[in-house]
Amino acid sequence: MDTLIINSNDKAGMKKAGDIIKSGGLVAFPTETVYGLGGDAFNPSSSKKIYAAKGRPSDNPLIVHIAELSALDRLSDSIPETLYKLADAFWPGPLTMIIKKLASVPDETTGGLDTVAIRMPHHPVALELIREGGGYIAAPSANASGRPSPTLASHVSEDLSGRIDMIIDGGEVGIGIESTIVDLSSDVPVILRPGYVTEKMLSRVLGHVETDPTLMKKTEGGRPKAPGMRYRHYAPKGDMQLFKGSISEVADAINRKLSASSRKCGVLCCNESKDLYHTGYVRSLGSRNDMDSVALNIYRALREFDDEGIEEIYAESFDTEGFGQAVMNRLLKAAGYNIINTEGTK
Repeated sequence: MDTLIINSNDKAGMKKAGDIIKSGGLVAFPTETVYGLGGDAFNPSSSKKIYAAKGRPSDNPLIVHIAELSALDRLSDSIPETLYKLADAFWPGPLTMIIKKLASVPDETTGGLDTVAIRMPHHPVALELIREGGGYIAAPSANASGRPSPTLASHVSEDLSGRIDMIIDGGEVGIGIESTIVDLSSDVPVILRPGYVTEKMLSRVLGHVETDPTLMKKTEGGRPKAPGMRYRHYAPKGDMQLFKGSISEVADAINRKLSASSRKCGVLCCNESKDLYHTGYVRSLGSRNDMDSVALNIYRALREFDDEGIEEIYAESFDTEGFGQAVMNRLLKAAGYNIINTEGTK
């Protein structure tokens, strides 16, 4: 199929995008986190098309995007008070909440689960498309499954051109990594995927919030309850290793790797250490004191490595405090949990 690319300022094009959604087609669109690949959340064939276009396992649930709080009534008849509290604090915004679903929400959209993941994005183009498309858009990130998520329309085109009906170009996203996911379907809220809305921020609203113990370690088997929990994600084409330790220890270890390797190598680092590397394709994500900039640059940097034909990637680790937890979660998954501990080596 031919994939039409429109500018987000094209009002006629936005109406056409909504018509595509309502007729069962797929549209990629910008949100404040990453670009999403949208289809009608209540059309099982649309969800099947999403899985097929991405090459995504069909038991990996999709997130239903809404534009109005009243839209919740068609998704669940057991909405917990905790959702309304978090919605008041963080919606529209980069927070996805999981609650029990109505039977009318297709299993194809929820990965066969009895719960549904819901988000109200904080992006004018996303909200306009949701309204034009009927109010309920199921959308994962708009990339081929396992690849780095798209932060630009060109990233979407690279992965999905010819597989989907339309791409809405809204420029670069604002955050750069996917939304926080919190499970509200049981008594204690549990963070299943870290993001911009941190555990501390959630706790200020709800009090006690738990974090899934598998967030920062490799897991195998079982049906994932939220996107990004089981399968390898965000991965570049090259082999990636993540180095843990002080800046000097990590730089020494990476430089030894660079000297010994005969392959084309890249280094993923920060402003504070970039001058310590004298060979390889060195890409700084930003300052360690500005995790917002680091998060925004992760996926673009990994795609740049792919464009440069980088075969081996050596990446520095970051502090897991606050938003840093989400950054490290993405880097760990991109590296396939291939961690080199350099602590005490200098």
